[in-house]
Amino acid sequence: MSYTPSLFQGSLMLPTSLPAPRLIDPNSVPSLRWGIIGPGGIAATFADSVHKHTAQRIVAVASQTPGKAEAFATPRGIPFALTSYQELVSHPEVDVVYVATTHEFHKQHALLAIAAGKHVLVEKPLATNPTDAQEVLDAARNAGVLAMEAMWTRYIPQSDVMRQLLSDGVLGEIRCVVSDFGQDLRHVPRLIDPVSGGGLLDLGIYNFAFSSFVLGEASEVATVGSLTSTGVDETTTTFLSYASGAQAVATVTMAAFTPTAASISGTEGRLNIHEPFFTPSGLTLFASEFNPTPVASWRDETGVPAHEGLSYQATALASFIDQGLTDSPLRPLHEAVRDIGLILQARHQVGAYLTGEK
Repeated sequence: MSYTPSLFQGSLMLPTSLPAPRLIDPNSVPSLRWGIIGPGGIAATFADSVHKHTAQRIVAVASQTPGKAEAFATPRGIPFALTSYQELVSHPEVDVVYVATTHEFHKQHALLAIAAGKHVLVEKPLATNPTDAQEVLDAARNAGVLAMEAMWTRYIPQSDVMRQLLSDGVLGEIRCVVSDFGQDLRHVPRLIDPVSGGGLLDLGIYNFAFSSFVLGEASEVATVGSLTSTGVDETTTTFLSYASGAQAVATVTMAAFTPTAASISGTEGRLNIHEPFFTPSGLTLFASEFNPTPVASWRDETGVPAHEGLSYQATALASFIDQGLTDSPLRPLHEAVRDIGLILQARHQVGAYLTGEK
């Protein structure tokens, strides 16, 4: 990577421009045939973005609610609208299954696809607890298929820019990672339901994945917070400690809209991820000093805005399959299992237990 140095800061020279993201050409990978289990809101956004920005094609959708699959399929030109999940995963025209049901069904439906010999993209979180998530990982390995958590942020352009900066040590030794994610979701029944609700599983998975992306495996987790009247976590702040001495702070709430920003601070510089940090946005690099002016910046100008960025993970999955991989090198399943374990600890530390956990 080439940088144009702008100033000395410590032992490093900070760049005046940030590297370009290394993107996969959507037309360079096989055009796989996708089936969707659970045609809800996230599935609609995924399907529309995939058809708009990739060579992948949705060919089947299944719902157990009468008429729902047809209502989803017809305006999108999806040929097969099914009422049986088993029929979808067994369908000869389906190469990959996208599991977009609610959290408590992710494991069950992922295992269904894997048992049918299909590759599978599972909405986050991979499962509601690390034991179930590990079961999905083990099943995929035994079947020799690719199972991938839909942590789509790992595949958007800014994540590759960050990946290059971190690999080159531009920020020096990372000491602190900060992120927040807040929306007012108190009116959403499934998110206040102790079956699989709570802010940490629905929103916080992004924060924990971001911390893992930068710092790897945490050695300690400590969480404070409050619960909804139904007993799920509403607002939490989690402190993650690492063997390197670095720390991460993640604030998550279902009771208010927050900036949804993130930053990575090192001994040589700070990188701000523009709001919202988990969608295509931008980056600004600052020197490691009080009240600094920006040294360099990058803004996503790919023309794939907001949640249309869900399309990147579909192209990545097709690329991994084309390479013969059975795990994502950018978000390995063992990392997803680990993050779900941290979230379980965080939930329990504030007294938030899902149905059957006590």
